[in-house]
Amino acid sequence: MTVVFPEPMAARLHDAVEAGEYASTSEAVRDAVRLWSQHRDSLALERLQQGWDAGKASGGPGTLDVDQLRRQGRCG
Repeated sequence: MTVVFPEPMAARLHDAVEAGEYASTSEAVRDAVRLWSQHRDSLALERLQQGWDAGKASGGPGTLDVDQLRRQGRCG
């Protein structure tokens, strides 16, 4: 895989390596991708939590009349 960074980003990567924060630019990029992945995972979890909360807030379950659903053509 080849990745091309704009010069300011590349300079920051090189600076981090020169400062001893990372052994190589590849290591810095892997760390960045790990952080990005964790961020995406936390956003997905947040969306799931919001859906759960919305479902709970929509009210409790009602009774299900299967015969009525069949008459409406909504059940097999």
